[in-house]
Amino acid sequence: MSSLHRHLGQLGGVWRRGVTISLCSNPGIYYRTFCSSTAEQDPIEIHKRKLTLWFSHLPQEEKQFGSFFNPETMHVDSLILARQPEEWKGLINYPLQTEISPSPSVTVEQLFENAQTGNGERGLNVLLYGAVGTGKSTVVRKLVLDWCAGTTLTHFKLLVPFSCEDLAQLTKPASLRDLVSRKYLHLRNTPFLSGNDSQAKDVLFLFNGMEKMKLDFRIGSTELCSNPNEVLPSGALVVNLLRKYLLPEASILVTTRLSALDRIPQKYISHYAQICGFKDLDRQRAYFTSRLLQQSGEKPRNHEAQALIELLYLNLQRESQLAAACFLPSYCWLTCATLHFLHFTDAKAPIHTLTGIYTSFLRLNFGGEVLGTGIGTSMPIQEHQNSLMLYVVRTVGKLAFDGVTNKCTSFSEQELEQWVGGKTKTDEELHQLAVFRTDVLDFFLVPCVKSGKFFPGEFGEDEMRYVFAVPAMQEYLAALYVVLGENRSALEKLTKQVSVAIGQAGEDFTALINIFSKFIPLRIFAVFNLIKLFPKLYERISSHSKGSIARTMAAEMFRTEDSYNEDVLDQVEQSLLGVHGPQPQQKDESQPFELYPIFMGGLLHYGNRVLLQQLGCSIKSTTVVQITRALRKYLVRELSKPQPPAELMDLLVLLYEFQNPRLTTEVLSSIRTIRLCNIRMTPLKCFVLSCVLSSAPVSYHLQELDLSSCHLTHDLLEILWPAFRHAHNLNLQFNSLGPESCILLKDLLLDPKSSIRSLQLCDNSLLESGVSKLLEALSQNQTLRQLSLMHTGLGDQGALELAEKIHQHTGLQELNVAYNNIGDNAALALVDACREHPSIHTVHLYLNPLSDVGKQSLYVRGVPIDQGGTGAVSGTGRHVKVLASVTEGSDVSEDWHPILSVIKENASSWDRDRLRQQLQVFLRDLEWGRRQQQSLWKRLHFRRVEKGVRQTLRMLERDGPSKPAGQSK
Repeated sequence: MSSLHRHLGQLGGVWRRGVTISLCSNPGIYYRTFCSSTAEQDPIEIHKRKLTLWFSHLPQEEKQFGSFFNPETMHVDSLILARQPEEWKGLINYPLQTEISPSPSVTVEQLFENAQTGNGERGLNVLLYGAVGTGKSTVVRKLVLDWCAGTTLTHFKLLVPFSCEDLAQLTKPASLRDLVSRKYLHLRNTPFLSGNDSQAKDVLFLFNGMEKMKLDFRIGSTELCSNPNEVLPSGALVVNLLRKYLLPEASILVTTRLSALDRIPQKYISHYAQICGFKDLDRQRAYFTSRLLQQSGEKPRNHEAQALIELLYLNLQRESQLAAACFLPSYCWLTCATLHFLHFTDAKAPIHTLTGIYTSFLRLNFGGEVLGTGIGTSMPIQEHQNSLMLYVVRTVGKLAFDGVTNKCTSFSEQELEQWVGGKTKTDEELHQLAVFRTDVLDFFLVPCVKSGKFFPGEFGEDEMRYVFAVPAMQEYLAALYVVLGENRSALEKLTKQVSVAIGQAGEDFTALINIFSKFIPLRIFAVFNLIKLFPKLYERISSHSKGSIARTMAAEMFRTEDSYNEDVLDQVEQSLLGVHGPQPQQKDESQPFELYPIFMGGLLHYGNRVLLQQLGCSIKSTTVVQITRALRKYLVRELSKPQPPAELMDLLVLLYEFQNPRLTTEVLSSIRTIRLCNIRMTPLKCFVLSCVLSSAPVSYHLQELDLSSCHLTHDLLEILWPAFRHAHNLNLQFNSLGPESCILLKDLLLDPKSSIRSLQLCDNSLLESGVSKLLEALSQNQTLRQLSLMHTGLGDQGALELAEKIHQHTGLQELNVAYNNIGDNAALALVDACREHPSIHTVHLYLNPLSDVGKQSLYVRGVPIDQGGTGAVSGTGRHVKVLASVTEGSDVSEDWHPILSVIKENASSWDRDRLRQQLQVFLRDLEWGRRQQQSLWKRLHFRRVEKGVRQTLRMLERDGPSKPAGQSK
């Protein structure tokens, strides 16, 4: 794709240094590298090997997502359409438009099928053009590699690729042969470029990115040249090659952007072809399949990758806005990179962030790109240019910021004209704007899509609305616009300019004052000392501005109206995979912008600032320090209030994206409880939580880490291991943990760095085998105080083993084994063991199949000697509270309400028939206890409890609340 694999541009530096330097700094070693005697080797074969080496190189952005990439198997051909000159202005047909282009689909090889035509044997000039991101550089790269492998364009014996960005920087004139040998030393004596005997008919020149050169075809400006050995500027050589005055037999392939189509006169072009990206869903699916299946790496992950591909394809089939974005292969890359980040995060891999993905995406597409000041200037383009990315921030970023501020995701043509066009004043600015609109604007903003059609907006019958191709891009550009300080007020901008001017003047006056102070009293010059005050005043204003950025970040993070939204990572996933099942009736215009503050934090990370510096967008370290200092204060203040789980997850993502351990430590110092219940934890979210807590010192501990109903599995527990070490109370209820997870939990309890006091494992299928493994840690762990094994499949055997080993842990105080199919004998043995234990005071045994006699025996055994007389069995006299029913003997249990609450909360995930039977047993217990009472008040209390039980029973009979299984608390 045009910007994804910018190999020619990136390798331009390699070519500028020369072939020998790029491979080895020692020329002698260079000759020994490829052969013992270069005279014995075919220069063309050397050329093919070197081109294969160079063009097989992958950018760092590709390598960061794993080592599973194979460029050859991942390639998907972009659609190429043959065009006529009159079709130039039909720049882009979006994939979901109903009209179908009549132009035929072609390949690059078909464009050169008749490379030798006519008696003059003139070569063909083919112009391949396309918008940013459509795949020009990828086509070039694949073409070069295929030619080297002998699978395409085999009738050309020599292929000579050039980067026009590289050629535009050459200041020293050279001949064509010298220019080729400068880039490819092994071709210095090739006969194909001698100009004799029409040997050049076997040569194909490739000029990538022609818009980087200022070609002038006027005879008065570029002299004619037919001698390959004549010295001329590089632009003149290219012009004469295209004129067919120099090596007329040679064929030429030129790639360029839309705005530069008219720089080559039509009479010099044999064929026009437009590269159109992925206009059909099959190409998009092929791209996603090749990428995601290879990114998943391991075979078990292939099943998850296949499921992602199916969900993604379903979303594309709906003719969603994503389908319009994936028309550009660059956005297909962004989609794959984001899904890989969301689903295949590896704790052992280097840290990647969502902000880093978007920054890398823009560097791939706009790295080194500039906007020249226009035509007609005599200065080289590199000496008079502006960063294209900075221009994007000041135009499209300004539009994005306005949309975020006003909660708007779509824009009218008038708004585009207002923010992107602005008030242009000079011809140069008008030229820049025209180039930007033609080449770049459609990369970010596309017509709004609904049901596969570009539709008028709600604000007018004939008004077209435009949206960002990817919604998150709006929030990223808005964040970049703010962090770069482009949203400063006019006063702040003027203050900076005046401060710089006066500061410079102050330096000159200081020297003058020092001279005159020897002759004239210094008080006369006191007025000039005011010069030094203004820069300090500006520093205060600047610091206040950075504080407002931090305040904005904190305010956006904790918006009250956004508190009940899903966390940002789920929102990003839904924007790519779509929402399946019932969808909320929510208009696009009211969607929250929760990524906006997170992107602002991520942009302050050093790695992203380095990439932005390469794009011409500089964020100073002093700015980062000022924003960070202010942000810490606001975050600590906001965290003094309880936060919903989704908001807390977003905060963790912000700290992860920021990658600032000091800030993270200071913010965590004000957090003592992290409750993420009902958050759908993924490998990425688990990794984020572990990374953030790992930034804290070893002495930092959470009072509670609540991960109940989070869809945790054994694999996710392994990722969360560093986080568990910082928790005193660990709640893992209602997850998908099995017996194998108990081995990891046992190791956690045995870890000397962990200090788990309460471990809640309710509603996990641990079974007897898993609990048996967990109990092995009791002999060496002395921190655990509460252990909840409710509804874990313990059974009689597990209860008996627990009774046997419970004495090994002398600090345990509360044990919950309710709803575990434990019978009378096992329950009695467990209670007896707890009576012998020095510290256990409560045992939960309700919802087990206990007989009336068994429950009475349990109650009697739990009563101490001084209350029950003969009730004690062991003689220790300790009181152990046994919660076996809503009654305790002939009295109502003081814990009846918590027992009913547990049943109500878990009715959707537990066996309803079993619960109904237990509730009927509770009613019988209450009826029997009520008959034993003489006091009217106690009988009324029994009636009240009976009413609560009957209400719970009716709730079950009505089938209860429609919660999905495993989502209760």
